[in-house]
Amino acid sequence: MTALARGNTIPVLILVAVLLVVWYIGAVWLNAPVILDRLSREGVTPDFFDLVLRTWTYTRPILPAPHQVAIDLFNSTLTLAPSNKRSLFYHAWITLSATLLGFVLGTVLGILLAVFIVHNAAANRSLMPWIIASQTVPILAVAPVIVVLFFNLLTGQNLIAQALRLNADGAQLASKGVISMYLSFFPVVVGMVKGLRSPELIQLDLMRTYNATVLQTLRLLRWPAAVPFLFASMKVGVAASLVGAIVAELPTGAQSGIGAKLLIGSYNGQTIQIWSALILASILAGLLVAIVGMIERVVVQSMGARA
Repeated sequence: MTALARGNTIPVLILVAVLLVVWYIGAVWLNAPVILDRLSREGVTPDFFDLVLRTWTYTRPILPAPHQVAIDLFNSTLTLAPSNKRSLFYHAWITLSATLLGFVLGTVLGILLAVFIVHNAAANRSLMPWIIASQTVPILAVAPVIVVLFFNLLTGQNLIAQALRLNADGAQLASKGVISMYLSFFPVVVGMVKGLRSPELIQLDLMRTYNATVLQTLRLLRWPAAVPFLFASMKVGVAASLVGAIVAELPTGAQSGIGAKLLIGSYNGQTIQIWSALILASILAGLLVAIVGMIERVVVQSMGARA
């Protein structure tokens, strides 16, 4: 009721309704030629409503109708045990594990790099351009190389593998986490550099007047000023981390994860399964961003600011 009073819910519902209508129309438009071609060979001429109904119930559509995706999503989640390898929840957990690992590593790496760049002029001039340039490399091109390299590094006969003692599943998780970290650290670096530099010159001069050390200035001034920038960057980073985990599963022949479901569906021509996995991935991304937003409100309120 509060959201309705603010006028937020109705516009969203209208937009969703418009998208569903466009989706249904697109399903008719893209599936109709296939249906008509098949019926013409059978000597059947359907009327308009019969054709529309057929395009919305075709088992291997070019574009599945929304209700087909919803039914498949329901059957592959709520009707199966989460531990079942056919369940989307099982595959979502595999992808989520790599996402969270990469997100945590990327956030920590991004914060450390940002602090180093802000406090070191040479790093600002030399390191920052390389960080920006790293994001111009197509992730699909480097993902197989990085995943295979780290998997062999973590399972081979070397000091790192012997120290960590990871099994095949753990090594694969860590390898996918590296791709997620690669995509998620960049927005954190950029946001934190902006945030750590956000205090005004007069505020920095005041800290020098109090004879504050660099660490005290970071803890008492720069860090509180950078917190809003950090959470804004983390919202982008957690979504990018999910994309990285899915991309890491695509070119490596993974048997589990949302990326694997997309790949298997593509090989078998199961477009409904592909769309179900995509919808679940988007829901998962929305939940992750919402969780970061809730943590932000708690942290901001604990700092005495308005959420």
